[in-house]
Amino acid sequence: MSESPWWRGAVIYQIYPRSFMDSDGDGIGDLPGIIAKLPYVAGLGVDAIWVSPFFRSPMHDYGYDIADQCDVDPMFGTLDDFDTLLATAHGLGLKVMIDQVFSHTSNAHAWFLESRASRDNPKADWYVWADARADGTAPNNWLSIFGGPAWRWEPRRGQYYLHNFLSSQPDLNFHNPEVQQATLDYVRFWLDRGVDGFRLDSINFCFHDAQLRDNPPKPEALRLGRGFAPDNPYAFQYHHFNNTQPENIGFIERLRALMDGYGDVAALGEISSEDSLATTAEYTSAGRLHMGYSFELLVEDFSAGYIRGTVERLDAAMTEGWPCWAISNHDVVRAVTRWGGADADAAFARQMVALVCTLRGSVCLYQGEELGLPEADVPFESLRDPYGITFWPNFKGRDGCRTPMPWTAEADAGFSTGTPWLPIADAHRPLSVATQDADPQSVLAGARRFLQWRRTQPALVTGAQVFLDAPEPILAFVRGDGDARVLVVFNLSADTVAWPLPPIAADATPLEGHGLPGAQRDGSTLTLSPRGAWIARLA
Repeated sequence: MSESPWWRGAVIYQIYPRSFMDSDGDGIGDLPGIIAKLPYVAGLGVDAIWVSPFFRSPMHDYGYDIADQCDVDPMFGTLDDFDTLLATAHGLGLKVMIDQVFSHTSNAHAWFLESRASRDNPKADWYVWADARADGTAPNNWLSIFGGPAWRWEPRRGQYYLHNFLSSQPDLNFHNPEVQQATLDYVRFWLDRGVDGFRLDSINFCFHDAQLRDNPPKPEALRLGRGFAPDNPYAFQYHHFNNTQPENIGFIERLRALMDGYGDVAALGEISSEDSLATTAEYTSAGRLHMGYSFELLVEDFSAGYIRGTVERLDAAMTEGWPCWAISNHDVVRAVTRWGGADADAAFARQMVALVCTLRGSVCLYQGEELGLPEADVPFESLRDPYGITFWPNFKGRDGCRTPMPWTAEADAGFSTGTPWLPIADAHRPLSVATQDADPQSVLAGARRFLQWRRTQPALVTGAQVFLDAPEPILAFVRGDGDARVLVVFNLSADTVAWPLPPIAADATPLEGHGLPGAQRDGSTLTLSPRGAWIARLA
């Protein structure tokens, strides 16, 4: 492990600042709150934190609409607070990654305010502007992920501007070299402060088709809408022209060249395209991003076959790069609910942490995943997410996975002395950190035990991966190479399952210390209890 870059096989704990810990009683989490809880994070056995946006922002999209990429929004603290966070994390052995949002800014950003003022100012071409068609309608048929056309009329210029997300998130024009350079400049700002890497939001959205060609329609049967509201017209098109353009590769290579000058730092790209796995493989080729992840394991599909098929398809395409896996984050329904349903129990939650942490690649764990938190039920009157408000009631948006972290079982969950920006979920209080700390059989105790044990198993951190044929609901694979090989078997069901072990496992020796219950071997037959697992070293 010491010979590998820190990020290869790392477990990265995602912190959503608004909901992690509030230090000043305004109901919104902040950087000092994160600092106070860093010992807890380090104690989990993770390697790094990824801090979601804390930059200056009007908060229309809760931080992903940035008004100043080089400053901290006052609601979260100051640059000095960030420097303290960085130093504290490093002192605890944690690397620090932060979000970077390249493709767009807030419409309150100084760049946009100047760009929209006229067609001949110094930043006139910094955003994607286009004339109306002859009948006054938008330049083409591109759609916003958040619903409706991706174009907004701007009377100051008498033109439309592009927004792939909210209308308050205008897209930058990366065909302009000055925009690329300005982006690299603020990346350098954070590297100079000592960050260890970046999670790159929607990295394949930087460039658009310069000819502004219409996207072709998608047949109804193929409108899967992965990652989108189920009735979102965004799924009605093939998005061939509003993202994932070939020019993006050159910019990614410029970014990598900059980062290579800072030693052992890492770029993790979030990728959502028409073929996200293929794009992830392309974007993580030599000289490009260090890692990539997509939404393939952040969807409703859950079975041993689906997980195996997804990982194998990426492995087949990714001949040079390194994957990263996540099953929960700030944009999707929490995995315990999404995959486990209303009856998901602690055994399922423990298994999900172990499962994602045994796949080949690095891992992003979302805050509260180590507690087995289910999706919170947020009533309409308490919603803050514009996505959920637009598509209610068929899609409730992202607030259900963003509610405050439950530190205690008290009414305020130990999160804030004020009124939380989103309500505390009643179902979360019994699962609080304080409650689970006192229970050696809790999901939290199991997650700590497994994460700390995983660090002692190089095969599970950086080893190769080969899946074994097994019927549903069994997921079986071998991690490692040569003499250091580990067999991992999961029963993904709530029933006891027997599986005839393959010849490769004839002399397998069960490994101890991972804390996962649930398997008995009788000769060549392995009997797995509900949500059981078996991890063994191969001869």
